[in-house]
Amino acid sequence: MIEINLLPGKKKKAPGAGFKLSMPDFRGIIAQVKDPWLAAAVIGSGLLIAFVVFTLAIQATRVGSLQSRYDEVLIEKRRFDVVIAKKRQAEKIRDSLSNEINIIRGIDADRYTWPHILDQVTKALPPYTWLTRIATPAAAQAQPGAPPAPTDSLGNQPVLVGIEGRTVDIQAYTTFLRQLANSPWFTDVQALQSNTVVEADRPVTAFSVTVRYRVADSVYLRTVPLVQSVR
Repeated sequence: MIEINLLPGKKKKAPGAGFKLSMPDFRGIIAQVKDPWLAAAVIGSGLLIAFVVFTLAIQATRVGSLQSRYDEVLIEKRRFDVVIAKKRQAEKIRDSLSNEINIIRGIDADRYTWPHILDQVTKALPPYTWLTRIATPAAAQAQPGAPPAPTDSLGNQPVLVGIEGRTVDIQAYTTFLRQLANSPWFTDVQALQSNTVVEADRPVTAFSVTVRYRVADSVYLRTVPLVQSVR
């Protein structure tokens, strides 16, 4: 069928052509509702549903954010677990080395006890004085009920040493006692007895002294290399 438009400037739309979206007439719907309580219930239900949907959306967003944070924390935890495991392994190695060093120090301290004693006694010995005996006296054994002797810098008990000697000058004897007391390796210097005896047709003073040997503080220790280069 052919149509002719006799009115210029106006075009007749074909039936069903185009699409038009219109909002529902809420006023008409509300006007049709006769019971106000029913209308209030319908509106309240709609608001409640909207609130629930909004709350669920917020909770879903929060859950997603927390899940992301949880994944990050889990990755950090695994990384720190590796670091802590390495640290504990290093601490075990350190403790083992520390124990070995302490054992070596204890062995060295016992090994050089008498060399240190002889060296310090020799330095304290004044002129015209000589020694007849240096040993650990039997009285050095701990007596029952006696208080324990104080320990040295390494935790070892000091060694009791008996010194016997001769001198031709009584002033040299007092000097010897004073120099023994000034040594950082000795403590509890005690003069036991002194008397005059005849040796080689000459009167001399025989004396007996006890001292306690201890490892001196580190400020008095000096180490030297065993091998030195010679130019």
